Amino acid sequence: MAPSLPGAADSPELVHADWLQSRLVPEQPRPMPPGPGGSIPRNDWIWWMGFVGLLLALVLAVVGGLLVDIPAALLGAKIQSSNLSPGLELADTVVQDLGFVAAAVILAGSGGRVVRAWQFGLRRPRMSWARLALAVPATYAAFLLFNGVWAALLNLHEKEKLLETLGANEGAWLLILSASLTCVLAPVCEELLFRGFFFRALSNWRGPWPAAVMTGIVFGGVHAGSAPVGDLIPLGFLGFCLCWLYRQTGSLYPGIVVHAANNCIAFAYLEHWSWQHGVLLLLGALAALAALTALFKSLGLITEEPAPTDVAAARSDVGPVVHDGA
Repeated sequence: MAPSLPGAADSPELVHADWLQSRLVPEQPRPMPPGPGGSIPRNDWIWWMGFVGLLLALVLAVVGGLLVDIPAALLGAKIQSSNLSPGLELADTVVQDLGFVAAAVILAGSGGRVVRAWQFGLRRPRMSWARLALAVPATYAAFLLFNGVWAALLNLHEKEKLLETLGANEGAWLLILSASLTCVLAPVCEELLFRGFFFRALSNWRGPWPAAVMTGIVFGGVHAGSAPVGDLIPLGFLGFCLCWLYRQTGSLYPGIVVHAANNCIAFAYLEHWSWQHGVLLLLGALAALAALTALFKSLGLITEEPAPTDVAAARSDVGPVVHDGA
């Protein structure tokens, strides 16, 4: 049995929390240095924790998939690596995405570290709404321009098969579940792992720009198998752009919005929907993201970042602070 935390009896969040909440809402966080450039959240994650977290995420995805597929096979489902039923594909993908979050939380909390949602960038943007209104579309426009030039140069026409494997065209419920997974769950989980944790941990090593390049490469590579080979480089560029957006805004929310918008546009295109239906899908995804954020705030899983009280003490507690020279 895990030892009780001091003051836990007085905290309703801890009394009724599950394991994840107890990791996210502990007592007495230790001081941490500011993030590189002062924009992204401060923490003391070591660079190699990012790679270990990524490996753990892949392991959890595989193990989680087995925990779904083996009982299904025992119940009579036909399990073939190249032809899973849409329901199993959906379940496996959900487990994979949740494994991404679990891996980030586990590694971020290693060594007795306090884990807070704002450390992953789940906090208000650190720029004005006017600048934010320019930064978000500019990020996506840069990706669209790169993607268009790349596709024209290589004459790419292959379409992604993911929605077919998820059974988006095999019924209304599968369509709704596929859209929810693609446009809501995946953007949140992937951004939390790749930008919120992996990029942030690597930024403590050589600074944000090498970290952004490595994050982009890994982000593109992770989509191998679910996306056409020709799309991996543009996806890597998107991963780099989302790192830039995170560093500029200091918040993961804008990146989640861009990620969700891209997936909504791709979903509508692959389903041969009109632009009006694509807009409705995007508005529905944004509403769902807002509702999830409000829910997690009400549960105490997302809280405001406290102001640093003693930077000198933070440095002596966690070692030297790595800055990017910005």
